[in-house]
Parts: sequence; structure tokens; C-alpha cells
Amino acid sequence: MVPGSWFLGLAAILFTIGAVGLLVRRNVLVMFMCVELMLNAVNLTFVTFARMLDDIGGQVVVFFVLVVAAAEVVVGLGIIVAIFRRRHDATADDVFALRG
Repeated sequence: MVPGSWFLGLAAILFTIGAVGLLVRRNVLVMFMCVELMLNAVNLTFVTFARMLDDIGGQVVVFFVLVVAAAEVVVGLGIIVAIFRRRHDATADDVFALRG
């Protein structure tokens, strides 16, 4: 049986990697993956606390976070594809290229 503190440590490491990647990288796809990594780290934290406290509430919150993440993927990838159609080497600073 793995203690819950190990899962929380792993979640903290994953969240830190995602946050550093989001702040350092300028590629839109990499930034998008870093946000998803951060969301999954938070989901791991919710599931860990739900297991430690014997409460189903954390798992319900994870379900809603996954629904919001799916909606984010749809909208985010639409914007990313629109950017990459205009410029193949687009960065996060090139969002102004979407203006008509």
C-alpha cells in the first residue's frame, strides 16, 4: 500500500513541471500541454484526498474538472489551429495575428 503523501509529492512535482513549462516555453502547443499537465496534477491531488478521507466528493470534482478540460481542449485547439494556419512558427506572442 502506497501512502498518500507519495501521491501528493508526485502531484506537486507534476504541477511544478507544468508551471515551469508554461512560464518558460513560448510555443503554444507546449504551453497547452503544460496546462493539461497542471490540471492532471490537481486531479491526482483531489483523488488522493478523496481516498485518504474516504469521501467521494474529490472524485466528483475530478469528473467536473475533466469535463471543463475537455471543453478547454476543443476551444484551445481551435484557436491553436487558427494560429498555425496563418503562421507555421507561431508563438504565444502571435495571438494578434487572429485579428481580422
